[in-house]
Amino acid sequence: MNYSDLADSAAETKEQLVTNLRRVVSDAEDLLAATAGQTDSKITELRARAKENLLVARERLADADAAMRERARRAAAVTDEYVHDHPWSSIGAAAAIGMLIGVLLGRR
Repeated sequence: MNYSDLADSAAETKEQLVTNLRRVVSDAEDLLAATAGQTDSKITELRARAKENLLVARERLADADAAMRERARRAAAVTDEYVHDHPWSSIGAAAAIGMLIGVLLGRR
């Protein structure tokens, strides 16, 4: 496994984490809405803490999303610059990868 495979795996894991966090935030908001009429002091206290935690989670989610987008932009810019600086190497690499995929698919 090379560096790009590890980077892809890490990015996929981060995307899954962000997706799961969004689901948790949504479920917590639904729970808060469902218990809005409850006046028990314990429930009121738990609702207040949940609201605070949701605000923090939303901020962190927004930060993580912005960081992932920025990294993707930088990677695209670096790739674009490399392809423009080394067009024939890029064409050769793309052709080699295409041939490899063709050979692998042809065996099936």
